[in-house]
Amino acid sequence: MGKKKEKVAKEKPLDRMTAKELRELALTLEVIHGVHAMNKNELIAAIKEVKGIVDEKSKKTDVDVRQMKAKIRELKEKRVQAKAAGNPKRVDALRRKISNLKKKTRRAVA
Repeated sequence: MGKKKEKVAKEKPLDRMTAKELRELALTLEVIHGVHAMNKNELIAAIKEVKGIVDEKSKKTDVDVRQMKAKIRELKEKRVQAKAAGNPKRVDALRRKISNLKKKTRRAVA
């Protein structure tokens, strides 16, 4: 039997780490504040900024999910108003816009 080779502990890429692992890493850096309130994308960005890691161009476009969800809430309010006014064409158009935005948020997160 041959000798077992020692496995060198490689650091996992940031985008493969869980949010919990990223929080633990950010807490060890001690420069980042508000770690527990951040989501995974915010944690990755903060850690990369502290470590000086430059992002290469990513495949996905940079989409702000929070802004899209705010837009969805606005459209839902307009849809309720259109229902009350008895405008079925407007209701249907708003429904389609809401549906498309929801699809975009799912693609942005995945």
